Amino acid sequence: MIHKTWENHKTTKKIECIHTNAKKYKVNSVLTVGDIYEVKNETDEFYFIKDNTNRMAGFRKEYFKVI
Repeated sequence: MIHKTWENHKTTKKIECIHTNAKKYKVNSVLTVGDIYEVKNETDEFYFIKDNTNRMAGFRKEYFKVI
C-alpha cells in the first residue's frame, strides 16, 4: 500500500518533461514540456510524480530526461 504515502516520500531525483506525444493516452493536459517534476517512486518503465493537477500519477519514462 505504498501508493497511500507516496506524496510524503522524499524526492529520489528530478526529471524534465521533454515531450507529451503519447500514442494511447492524453498526457498533454497533465504534463508540460520543459517543466521539472520530482520523482517519488520509480519502476522499470514508469516514474511516479505529482502532475499538473497536483495528484500522484505514473508516466512512462520516455516522456522525461533526468536532470
